[in-house]
Amino acid sequence: MFRLDGRVALVVGAGSGIGASVAAGLAAFGADVVCADSRLDAASATAAALPGRASAAIVDLTDPAGPAALVAAIATPHILVTTPSVNVRKRILDYDDADLDRVVDLNLKGTFRLCREVGRVMAAAGRGSMIGFSSVRSMTTEPGQGAYAATKAATIMLFKTLAAELGPSGVRANTIAPGVVETPLTAPIKAQAGWYQAYADKAILRRWAQPDEMVGAAVFLAGDAASYVTGTTVFVDGGWTAADGRYDPPT
Repeated sequence: MFRLDGRVALVVGAGSGIGASVAAGLAAFGADVVCADSRLDAASATAAALPGRASAAIVDLTDPAGPAALVAAIATPHILVTTPSVNVRKRILDYDDADLDRVVDLNLKGTFRLCREVGRVMAAAGRGSMIGFSSVRSMTTEPGQGAYAATKAATIMLFKTLAAELGPSGVRANTIAPGVVETPLTAPIKAQAGWYQAYADKAILRRWAQPDEMVGAAVFLAGDAASYVTGTTVFVDGGWTAADGRYDPPT
């Protein structure tokens, strides 16, 4: 049920972090992986380390023409995984339009364009699994997360709508919502010991996740094991959204 032999997986953001781990995981289960990233050298390094048939491609999701050019250059994928995001950590009153554009252009508009292009070819082929990465910030927030959290909530609704619109054509669409994961995106937090520990303590498991811990959910959603799963979100957050976590009351 979990094998992906004979399937083409397009992983966008495969140059590092969660994307690189997911690319390796899908390849380990038999998929032929197209590793796409804004940095071709990073995508190529990931592809070179994979078993089976793997290739690299460059894509800039902030370029309106980027997703269409990527999809036109590869075979129609059976699986899409998209991970790229950026966060500008400022309070809303301190945001300027350039900050807002930077977050929205990649996290929301870039993801939207990519899903539109991939969804079009998947629907025409009559099959496919689309997997987007949201975040616990789609459900819980804190000061400085306004734009990022808004785009992560929007990602979930985008994929629910994809599920509704493309389901009759045989295409499934789901999201994965990680908690805190040690990636380049979260490096500024890791560099501050108090902040890093506070995030670890918030999760029920009392630690951060590693990128490899997102792979299981992606492999599940990609293949036949999830053949009746669409329009949903899998939270891989160590219990972040399950408990308050600020205080352990006496019992």
